[in-house]
Amino acid sequence: MGQKVDVAKVTPGIIDKVRQVVKQYSGLRAICLECTELPPYADAIRAATGLPVFDAITCCELFVSGLQDNPYFGLDGWQAEWDGVQKEYQFGQNLSEEDKAKLENQPGLPTLSKSANQQRAQNDVKLEQCTCQVASLGVIRLDYDYPTAKGDIAHPGSHGYPVIYRVVPGLTFEMAQTGFLTEDVEKRFVEAIHFLEAQGVCGITGDCGFMMYFQKLARQNTKLPVFMSSLAHLPAVTCGFAKNELIAILTANGKSLESMKPLIKHECGVDADETRYVIVGCEDVPGFEAVALGQKVDVEKVTPGIVQKVQQVIKKHPQIRAICFECTELPPYADAIRAASGLPVYDAITNCAFFVSGHKDNPRFGLNNWRASWDGKALDYQFGANLTAEDKQNLVNKGACLAK
Repeated sequence: MGQKVDVAKVTPGIIDKVRQVVKQYSGLRAICLECTELPPYADAIRAATGLPVFDAITCCELFVSGLQDNPYFGLDGWQAEWDGVQKEYQFGQNLSEEDKAKLENQPGLPTLSKSANQQRAQNDVKLEQCTCQVASLGVIRLDYDYPTAKGDIAHPGSHGYPVIYRVVPGLTFEMAQTGFLTEDVEKRFVEAIHFLEAQGVCGITGDCGFMMYFQKLARQNTKLPVFMSSLAHLPAVTCGFAKNELIAILTANGKSLESMKPLIKHECGVDADETRYVIVGCEDVPGFEAVALGQKVDVEKVTPGIVQKVQQVIKKHPQIRAICFECTELPPYADAIRAASGLPVYDAITNCAFFVSGHKDNPRFGLNNWRASWDGKALDYQFGANLTAEDKQNLVNKGACLAK
């Protein structure tokens, strides 16, 4: 009918409707709000159900994140800062006078105050709940203690929310590459999933792209969203572009990704053999061989080579419209490539941020203060810290950073 929606009045009914659906479908794990007028109820649904809610706002933020300057790492100062103040907008203002005259709904008519309506919703909606803890991420780590750089998923300072890590003793890089776990390691892997779940994390990922082999195992042992590879959000990114437009997928080693293509198609819904995807291996970039050797990567030294590699690929394939980093050690170069190419870059960090956004309290609208606030400080973490003394003894990689 095109009338103003009373958010405060409608919210209880939306919550009741969702609760009925959740009760009817016991396997429900997430909610997607298709209508663009439903996001005002997202926070209330998150608080009432504990389920992640994805809507028009989280969708837009995903696409914009590919072009944003990441403040936690990478190249800084290449993008102008936003003052955080939304520009005033009047209906039809970006039209010529001639086009304004053609509008059926003439601009300038009085409208109700959204802020006042939002405040009423905040005050009137009563949910039986206590304040939830901060939305956090759980990361399964290989039994592989290496010096992480900011931007690496294994570095707590790479994220804009708390991160909790758990090493799986015996799960070496070599074992992950094979895609097969021994009986003992599989047991420890499942224990790690349960540990992270008990810590109240909102979703679970891994610190190595080869953990895609174990995504099914992880999903079988938790109701939380599991996204072991950045390729998990590639289907959403792909929807933003035409079929004749290309997306480059950068990986640490092009040959290694070949054997994973059937798995990626099954688990992520991405057919890497489609002509729209251009696979780019970075194994020949000077300095990046440190990844395969388990050594500290000199990001400053490697950055020019990564940027040059991407520029060469774009020159060869001018139809490339976006870039996806498959490797978890590539995000430190995302900002440099965004600045150099003008293309959106999606990686392990934007992947995790997207899934966590489904659980976060959106401060701009809806129900506020239903989650505890985060102080913005990355949790200190030492390799193996979240293990029992027995499991620490079982670590294959007993590095200098092993927690006592």
